[in-house]
Amino acid sequence: MAIPKFYEIMLPFLELISDRKEHKIQELFEKIADYFKLSDEERTKMLDSGNDIILNNRVRFARLYLKQAGLIEYVSRGTFKITQRGLDVLKSKPKIIDVKFLEQYPEFIEFRYKRKKETKNTIEEKQETLEDQTPEEILDSAYSEIRQTLTKELIGSVKDCSPQFFEKLVVELLLKMGYGGSRKDAGAAIGKSGDGGIDGIIKEDKLGLDVIYIQAKRWRDGTVGRSDIQKFVGALVGKQAHKGIFITTSTFTNGAIEYANNVDVKVILIDGAELAKLMIDYNVGVSVTAIYELKKIDSDYFVEE
Repeated sequence: MAIPKFYEIMLPFLELISDRKEHKIQELFEKIADYFKLSDEERTKMLDSGNDIILNNRVRFARLYLKQAGLIEYVSRGTFKITQRGLDVLKSKPKIIDVKFLEQYPEFIEFRYKRKKETKNTIEEKQETLEDQTPEEILDSAYSEIRQTLTKELIGSVKDCSPQFFEKLVVELLLKMGYGGSRKDAGAAIGKSGDGGIDGIIKEDKLGLDVIYIQAKRWRDGTVGRSDIQKFVGALVGKQAHKGIFITTSTFTNGAIEYANNVDVKVILIDGAELAKLMIDYNVGVSVTAIYELKKIDSDYFVEE
């Protein structure tokens, strides 16, 4: 049979992990292929880009949608299991689990449709038909949607990781951004909690001409408020420091942002969404699956003299 669409995979995916045990995505590739009785050719058929197997790509996408709807949960890095909500769905014996089915869950609606900095227009007013868009516009729109989806998935993954892994992630990101000098210097700087609201110190440049004080908060829920920033700023003043970075997997209240913008010391706030975007830009926790070169005709080449 033909390779199943990602939404056709979601129900058997859920059934295959209904044992409540922890699973890894690699084992689902083969199980899904067996479930749909795919041929060897169908199991290994690649995307046009040649950078991924079509089936594997669709299985991962099915996992993402099930996770965002709360039917599965990540329990540790690279592992997941079915939730009680997922078990309840199976008990209801649905004929198919598709996007429309998942839209009964508010978390999925927010994941799929909410976009940061959206205009006041409705989703329907914003969407254009393919006939109204140029090929370049379609490609640009698809890229933006993939990036937004990846951003949200990254935030979820970071929130699921351990505090120790989060500290390692922060070090990796700062190094990729050019801070910290050597890996040894950067690695030794993070994780020194209990120092008056400061979690670490890192060099601003390779020579160490200045330092930046860091506060890193891996929060699953809640928001960072004004009092948290005041405490951090107080710690900076106590160290006679001039620069600080407050990194969180959560968000900042308006009061916290306003306070940070109006103090004498320089305080940069990085929330979960910004953290995920920086991770994408500096290739931390992500990998390149495809590169497309968009070319246009070189008019000068055809000028005859």
